[in-house]
Amino acid sequence: MAVVEGQAAPHFKLQAVNAEKSTVTLDELKGQWVVIYFYPKDMTSGCTTEANDFQAHLDEFIKQGATVLGISKDSLSSHEKFATKYHLKFPLLSDGDGQVCESYGVFKEKKMYGRTYMGIERSTFLVDPEGKVAKVFPKVKVTGHVEQVLKELAMRQ
Repeated sequence: MAVVEGQAAPHFKLQAVNAEKSTVTLDELKGQWVVIYFYPKDMTSGCTTEANDFQAHLDEFIKQGATVLGISKDSLSSHEKFATKYHLKFPLLSDGDGQVCESYGVFKEKKMYGRTYMGIERSTFLVDPEGKVAKVFPKVKVTGHVEQVLKELAMRQ
């Protein structure tokens, strides 16, 4: 089931790297803006570009009172390598069993090179300080996406 704008963001508690605590919950972040971006796989070209873009603009998100979270089904050790290699300073959360991906409606049937499979559809959710989904960015194209999210956040301040 897809998450829609205006509804309460599905809650989660996931293990994280680059976080103050080893687990991150959405409830802990109430009172601030949260950017949750779902991505398919650590160390792949599109996901690396997207992560680097979020890192390059991280100070702008912080100035606007927003926390950035990256979520994929990769393991914590994979996230650790990814974060270390690319000097990522925001939390990467591991959704190993895919329950959070399912609750946000981003685990979908995909097609590539004539093959059909289940995977994460690159998507971003802007969650307001009350915990409601303010904006959904489905089927994200990496180029220019982070700037789009920043622009949307600025309009809502």
